[in-house]
Amino acid sequence: MNEKPQPQPRESQPQIHPSAELKGCRLEPYVAIGERVILREVMVGAFTYFERNTEAIYASLGKFCSVAANARINALEHPIERITQHKISYRPNEYFRYLGVDSGFRERRREKHVTIGHDVWIGHGAVILPGITVGNGAVIGANAVVTRNVEPYAIVAGSPARLIRPRFLPEIAARIEQLNWWDWPVERIGRAVFDMQALSVEDFLKIWEQPGG
Repeated sequence: MNEKPQPQPRESQPQIHPSAELKGCRLEPYVAIGERVILREVMVGAFTYFERNTEAIYASLGKFCSVAANARINALEHPIERITQHKISYRPNEYFRYLGVDSGFRERRREKHVTIGHDVWIGHGAVILPGITVGNGAVIGANAVVTRNVEPYAIVAGSPARLIRPRFLPEIAARIEQLNWWDWPVERIGRAVFDMQALSVEDFLKIWEQPGG
């Protein structure tokens, strides 16, 4: 009988493409940042990856998130209540000497933090607006514009994004949440990969909900 090979974790240092631009970010192990990605004040959980040309600002992402190309997380607002919504009113320093950044407006943007849960898939070209929370296991369809919070394990799409269907029955989703597999030691996750590939969600849960799983 052939035994399953014992997975050996690879180097855990985050991988950042030379063309990416990061400022004020915190990256956990196994994070991958692709070509021309721009991140500003973003916290990124372990194993999360960003494909090319994605942007995020004032946001936190959980573990095992998949962010497709050209996505935008926290598409910042403009001050539409002012006489002008142009950045000349909040970044006049780009046009005039001795005029500084509007720190109050910058803090207003910071306060509308975007929170992405664990194991979330954000599709190609999706846009998530300020202040949104996306629950664990959710799917954001390609080119979706997310204007309201997304429940865990929901699949949403469209502009504005609307619920298409849940990924799982509520009791199955609750069991996955309880399993909290994204927080397992990396060695245990490695052992579970074979079952992730081969088993139904229900059968996977039956095995790995057990203490010795």
